[in-house]
Amino acid sequence: MADQNMIAGSLGDYLRTRRALVSPAEVGLPPTGRRRVPGLRREEVAELVGLSTDYYVRLEQGRADRPSDEVLNALGRALRLGSAERAHLYDLARPPRRSAGTAGVGGGRGGSVRSGLRRVVEAIPTTPAVIMNDRTDVLAWNRLAAALMADFPNLPPRERNMARRIFLDPHAPEVHQDWDEAARTTVGMLRMAAGRRPHDPELVRLVGELSLGSPAFRTLWAGHHVHEKTQGPKRFRHPSVGDVTLHYETFQAPGAAHLLLVIYTAPPGSPAEEALNLLGSLTAPSTASSARAVGGSGAG
Repeated sequence: MADQNMIAGSLGDYLRTRRALVSPAEVGLPPTGRRRVPGLRREEVAELVGLSTDYYVRLEQGRADRPSDEVLNALGRALRLGSAERAHLYDLARPPRRSAGTAGVGGGRGGSVRSGLRRVVEAIPTTPAVIMNDRTDVLAWNRLAAALMADFPNLPPRERNMARRIFLDPHAPEVHQDWDEAARTTVGMLRMAAGRRPHDPELVRLVGELSLGSPAFRTLWAGHHVHEKTQGPKRFRHPSVGDVTLHYETFQAPGAAHLLLVIYTAPPGSPAEEALNLLGSLTAPSTASSARAVGGSGAG
């Protein structure tokens, strides 16, 4: 199992990986001949930020006091960090204390989504939609999402997790045409969650399981990439309707920390819209089964 103190990584780990990605030319420094390591040297980062080299070295070694907002903002600028990367930098610089309440943050298994949110998702008729938490647990879905992405209703709750499906399901590249990007962004979401809640036991178990079961996950995790799910393209492949390219938009669920409503749409008149319409007709409940459901016990 992954260690609870290690899944988020240290501030020093993050600073080292980020400065390795920035060339001197990107920040206006003159070339200085052959370099033994990629990216910026520690003394160059210190110069850009306005710190002594000794203090910056102590930051990377975990021997410095909590850096100020001014220092963190300057580091973000020097290392050319985006908004998600800056948020992660702050999380690592100000780690939360271990508390009994951290386990439930971000939503637990399926029962933690309130019924109103679940009904909102299930009522979306013509395009896939899910609610997920920042551990990538899929907590609610509609019929088209289950038809296109995974058979969520018939999966055990533990398996309704996109990270597990992407890294441990050998058929995942057949479903996710953009598997490399999906893998990278999924790891980035887990990194963000780990920075916020390094002691979350479910997240610790998930990272440990993926690290043991997937060399690709281990490689990506070591890169310290972070990602905040917002919007973008997503390509699926379905055995009945073929390739489907959609666009997703992500919304913070009101009143529910770290729960995300993700809706996938297709442009009107596009092949993707036609594919979704076909998938909807192929998976629509039959008249007979609908009648049985209405006349049944009413459970659920």
